[in-house]
Amino acid sequence: MGSKAKKRVVLPTRPAPPTVEQILEDVRGAPPDDPVFTALALEDSPGLSGRPEDTEAQREQLYQQSRAYVAVNQRLQRAGDGLKQKREGLRQAGEALGRDVGQVEQVALPGATAASLG
Repeated sequence: MGSKAKKRVVLPTRPAPPTVEQILEDVRGAPPDDPVFTALALEDSPGLSGRPEDTEAQREQLYQQSRAYVAVNQRLQRAGDGLKQKREGLRQAGEALGRDVGQVEQVALPGATAASLG
């Protein structure tokens, strides 16, 4: 039972997060039709009566959607971390099993090699 060795791709290190100055520069340099600004321009949304209550309700809805997105994203990241730990546990168990099988083969078939059993 040979295992295929997977080549691990070495990813570049994560860049440092932008500074406040860089963020402000990006915001100031963004065109007015940038999707971020058009999504937040609730006053221009079709179907609004223009009443402040409507705008505030939509802002609150967007805020709650954003909070839900962040919460789900965090749960997914924790689940991914848990899966990585379980995968590592399975890998270690597989290695231990391989060693145990090798020992059993040596005891049960003293003169046989893994290649001759194949």
